Amino acid sequence: MVDVAVIQFAPGQDKQENLRTVRTLAAEAAGRGAKVVVAPEYAMFTAPRTDERIVESAEALDGEFVGGLAATAKELDVHLVAGVNESLPGDDRISNTLVALGPGGDIVATYRKLHLYDAFGYKESDVIRAGEIGAPETFAVDGLTFGMQTCYDLRFPEVTRRIVDAGADVLLLPAQWVPGPLKEDHWSTLIRARAIENTVYVAAADQSARTGAGNSMIVDPMGVTLVSLGERVGTAVATVDAERITEVREKNPALALRRFTVSEI
Repeated sequence: MVDVAVIQFAPGQDKQENLRTVRTLAAEAAGRGAKVVVAPEYAMFTAPRTDERIVESAEALDGEFVGGLAATAKELDVHLVAGVNESLPGDDRISNTLVALGPGGDIVATYRKLHLYDAFGYKESDVIRAGEIGAPETFAVDGLTFGMQTCYDLRFPEVTRRIVDAGADVLLLPAQWVPGPLKEDHWSTLIRARAIENTVYVAAADQSARTGAGNSMIVDPMGVTLVSLGERVGTAVATVDAERITEVREKNPALALRRFTVSEI
């Protein structure tokens, strides 16, 4: 069993203030027993629009912001996952990247957003380069395997299925789920669907208002919402349990019964 936390806040344009907020909330979560802490997408820097400010904010993964995340993970003895704006040398766009920092302060896994948010009046691809499709990276904590994906990728079930095929028991999902008509309903419905159809836990950390729709939550493999933050800035902690996964898969062996695999277009 592993205690997992989602932390919810609204990152702004002050990277050091965002880092302090992540550290404060991660410390609160660790104090409640969390060994894996998940922060939102764009935790490094968020502007009202996805424009050139996002590009100007970007850093390499050995830069100051990720270094601060690493120091926090090491200090608190946790695995810390957060969304960062990663610079890409020779490109006028950046990568929307998730980093997982281990308790030793090292990067144990990364994920670069595959499906860009060119929807609902936004066009993320103007400043973000889509990640290359490769073998999903995972990391292990106390016998459970954790995988990652980002925000809009939630609308593409094959992304999650590939991560589960790579062995993930728990999906960590940082997001900036932009508010709008029916968006909160889409968010909660899709999180539960990904958990149910893959019989895995999903820990989804969204930004709070005004930049996000909130409702960060942790859902079990049967689709039961274990904890949810609603609109609040703060932390929510739940226990993920290998025995629960086994129990659910005995009742609902959907992975074993499927007749299709996922292939790249």
